[in-house]
Amino acid sequence: MVFPNNFERSILCCIFSDRAIPSSNIDLHYAHCSRNLEKCKVCGDMVPKKYAEEHFLSTHAPVSCSLCSETMEPEILAVHKGENCPRRIVTCEYCEFPLPAIDLFEHQEVCGNRTELCHLCRRYIRLRERIDHENRCNGVPNITAESSRNTREAERARAARRRPRHEFSPKRLLFTIAITGIAILFGSLYFQRKPGNNEMH
Repeated sequence: MVFPNNFERSILCCIFSDRAIPSSNIDLHYAHCSRNLEKCKVCGDMVPKKYAEEHFLSTHAPVSCSLCSETMEPEILAVHKGENCPRRIVTCEYCEFPLPAIDLFEHQEVCGNRTELCHLCRRYIRLRERIDHENRCNGVPNITAESSRNTREAERARAARRRPRHEFSPKRLLFTIAITGIAILFGSLYFQRKPGNNEMH
C-alpha cells in the first residue's frame, strides 16, 4: 500500500497484530495487544490469549489415527490415512477384494498364483502373469498341453471301465441276511448249551 510521505510517517505496523496503526495511537495499541494476544509457539500466529489453548488443541495437538492408533500432528493425519496407514483399506489387484494394507502383500502372494484359462491359447495362466501373457499371446493353442489333457481324460475313462461295478442285487441281500441269521442262531444255541454241560460235570 502506498501512502503519501506525510501519512507514511504517521503509520506504524503493530508487531503483535501486524496491523497498520497511526503513530499517535501505537503505544496504546501495543499495550492492548500485549495484554490480549499471545504468539503461538508452534506456528507463530498471534492468537487471543483466551483462545490460545483452544488454538493449540484444534490446530497443533497430536491426534491419534482412528485406524491404527498412531499419534501424529493434525496436518499430516489426512496424508497418513490416505497413503501411509497400515490399516487403511486397499484393493487386491488380482481379485479386487478390499483388505487392510498390512495384509495386502501376503494376500497377493497367494492370489497372484491362482490360474485362469486364456481363451485365446487355451492355457492356464497365473494371474500375476496375465497382463504380460495377454500382450504376448498369439492365440495359438498349446498343442502339448491339449494332447496331454486329452490323454489324461482317455486314461480316466479306461480306468473307469476296468473298475468292477458293485451292483446292489436283492438276491445277494437275502443271502447275506440268511447267513447272518443262521450264524446268530448257532451262536445262541452254543451259548445256551454250555452252562448245561457244566452242570453235568
